[in-house]
Amino acid sequence: MTKHHPPKLADVDLSKRLSKQDYFEELVDLQAQLALIQQAFLFHGAKGVLVFEGWDAAGKGGTIRRISQALDPRSFKVWPIGAPRNYYLNRHYLLRFWERLPPEGAISAFDRSWYGRVLVERLEKFTPVERWRAAYREINDFERMLVDDGTRIVKLFFHISPDEQMARFTERLRNPMKRWKLTYEDFRNRERWAEAEVAVDEMLARTSTEIAPWHVIPANNKKYARISAMRAIVDTFSKDIDLSPQHLDRRTLDAACEALDVDQSLIDSLRARTE
Repeated sequence: MTKHHPPKLADVDLSKRLSKQDYFEELVDLQAQLALIQQAFLFHGAKGVLVFEGWDAAGKGGTIRRISQALDPRSFKVWPIGAPRNYYLNRHYLLRFWERLPPEGAISAFDRSWYGRVLVERLEKFTPVERWRAAYREINDFERMLVDDGTRIVKLFFHISPDEQMARFTERLRNPMKRWKLTYEDFRNRERWAEAEVAVDEMLARTSTEIAPWHVIPANNKKYARISAMRAIVDTFSKDIDLSPQHLDRRTLDAACEALDVDQSLIDSLRARTE
């Protein structure tokens, strides 16, 4: 087995781009595959967790929207993670994530995640040094438990340059439909970009494991980032699982035969697959 090498921000090629035509062709294909994956998860009782981290304005939300378009919301849930309420401040930081993990057959996406412990809480000094340092081991143990329990995990970090981030902030300021996304914290966070890079690289080095590796997504081009992220999800979630459409049980086929005006050949072909 090839040894896993954690990614580094400095190794990411931010010049990667995707044409509009290629983007839409790949988007349609990946969304169709995601729909098949969701059906397979429901049928086989598999579980999936998506972790979205990255710089402010890096494109996490846009990618989540394209994924959401392909999936039935009854078994796909997006959890936007902000500052914890007082209830959670007095308890272990992983508790609120345990409570939001998917049941069998479902997929949960975390827009920000438990990695806030070693990013925001580290940078803002919300947590003592010894506690956020202990979080690397705690998080690896947590993810190991999830994988051992049958959960597939895809961790995505959206990486952009400081100049690209400033261009997106400018776009948000000028666009009334995007202005709500811009906050004072966005500008304050930029002042700690160098510190944040150190924290991100340490996070990648300490928590990118064989069972739950990090995918650093070059996100200066939004189209390339969305496709790259969705492909990573499809590759992980589709591995070693039958994506064929679910077979109907005999009782359902008998009822369909009596109630529906369809060719008997269709019922017979479906019955043959079931048997």
